[in-house]
Amino acid sequence: MKSPRSVAIDAFRALIMLLMIFVNDLWTLHNIPGWLEHVPANVDGMGLADIVFPSFLFIVGLSIPFAVESRRRRNDTVPVIFIHVLSRTVALLVMGIFMVNAEMYGKAAMLPRNIWMILLILAFFLVWTAYKNPGATSVKIKKTCGLLLLVVLAFLYGNENASGFSAMRIYWWGILGLIGWGYFIATSVYLFSGGKFLVQIIAFLFFLVFSAASSLGWLGFLEPVRPYLWISGDGAMPALCMAGVITAVIYKKYGAGQSMFWIWLAVFALVLFAIGWATRPAWGISKNRATPSWVCICSGLSLICFMLITWMTDLRKQTKWYNLIRPGGTSTLTCYLIPYIHYALISMTALQLPSLLRDGALGILKSLLYALAIIVFTGLLEKKNIRLKI
Repeated sequence: MKSPRSVAIDAFRALIMLLMIFVNDLWTLHNIPGWLEHVPANVDGMGLADIVFPSFLFIVGLSIPFAVESRRRRNDTVPVIFIHVLSRTVALLVMGIFMVNAEMYGKAAMLPRNIWMILLILAFFLVWTAYKNPGATSVKIKKTCGLLLLVVLAFLYGNENASGFSAMRIYWWGILGLIGWGYFIATSVYLFSGGKFLVQIIAFLFFLVFSAASSLGWLGFLEPVRPYLWISGDGAMPALCMAGVITAVIYKKYGAGQSMFWIWLAVFALVLFAIGWATRPAWGISKNRATPSWVCICSGLSLICFMLITWMTDLRKQTKWYNLIRPGGTSTLTCYLIPYIHYALISMTALQLPSLLRDGALGILKSLLYALAIIVFTGLLEKKNIRLKI
């Protein structure tokens, strides 16, 4: 039997997706407060943009215990679940590599960048759309066309110095790739440990210590393999996911109706904040350097936000506010990729909003409305059964 989705987790994911689209659109604005943007790597601090991505990784972890248990209820064995996890990870890594190389797109390419980008997103949709009848011949043809299109785009690719498939590099794994690594590692820990609570805590501490060792410069000997096989973010990304896993295990055990749920999460949040602030002098708070202080403080903030949303949705039964942004929580990958098509189309037409609408408070409002519009559009696609699912 299919278990009901957690409204609290979906609502939290939808809010974070709204913020992610919003902060990703800030590059179109000028004269906006610095606290909205990323803080430079050499500065001890973080802005709103530095909090969004770790919050999403926390939500990835939140979803893992529910997803694994759902498949177990279908009598899937551990190897079958692991193969499913591996396939999802590979999909995210492939998308991540293409998206990162798109940032390095240059004059040696055989297609204009905007056309290449639109075709890339189209290929993603052809391969990974949640088709109603995945076994149908027409669906197999679409998936095959999508895979072939990816291969063609790889050979048409070019940067400033070279062209063709060999020009593509793993500079870093990209946002989607980092999500893939964090998801793979955290899910593997939960799956092969049988969801034992103590093991999840030990794993979180291990990745946090790994992150600390990297911040202290103790892992230099691993640099040759880092671009290809690495605990993403020097342990920071799986640590963020594991914080979400721990929260979900507590949520599953007690539920919002029991006081122990709130006590456990309050204590966990306080411990995270304490570690974050206590270790701040050693390495500072930095997203770009993925410091342990950043990991702990962002995990604590995510936990507090989840508690507030759980109180609102599970206890107060206040869910109407979530209806408008629901597609951001249920068709998240679709929501994330649609702006890339829009930006490419706008660049091709050279259309631009008046400067007044991209300045200061009006610009901020524009970007918020843009994020909301993307989510609403995703909802329209969802109704037409057009949504990505890996």
